[in-house]
Amino acid sequence: MTNDPALAFQVKASEESKPNGKEPLLGGKLHAKAVWVDESLCIGCTYCSCVATNTFGMESTHGRARVFRQDGDSTNLIQEAIDTCPVNCIEWVRFEELDELRLKLEAKSIRPLGLPPLR
Repeated sequence: MTNDPALAFQVKASEESKPNGKEPLLGGKLHAKAVWVDESLCIGCTYCSCVATNTFGMESTHGRARVFRQDGDSTNLIQEAIDTCPVNCIEWVRFEELDELRLKLEAKSIRPLGLPPLR
């Protein structure tokens, strides 16, 4: 095998990054922090999804709020949605915390709204 110095100009210095949901797409603007809904506390009132419609939606399995797009609405509009939550289950967190929070949520037993609690 020969060492060809020209290879240094043909190899990319770093791997190309692929979209991961934490960057602005389609002209969006990334916020300084991420929005998180603790679905285990959510009562499904739909207030947040009515205020910040491009950020929050109601997930169909359990009928609870979920963040579908981090850069969907302005920071002020998202904060207004957070302020309307009657059970305070929405908060600003660091992007790095999202994966850990999702794992903790998946470990909890969440039942669809309207069903009696397990005994």
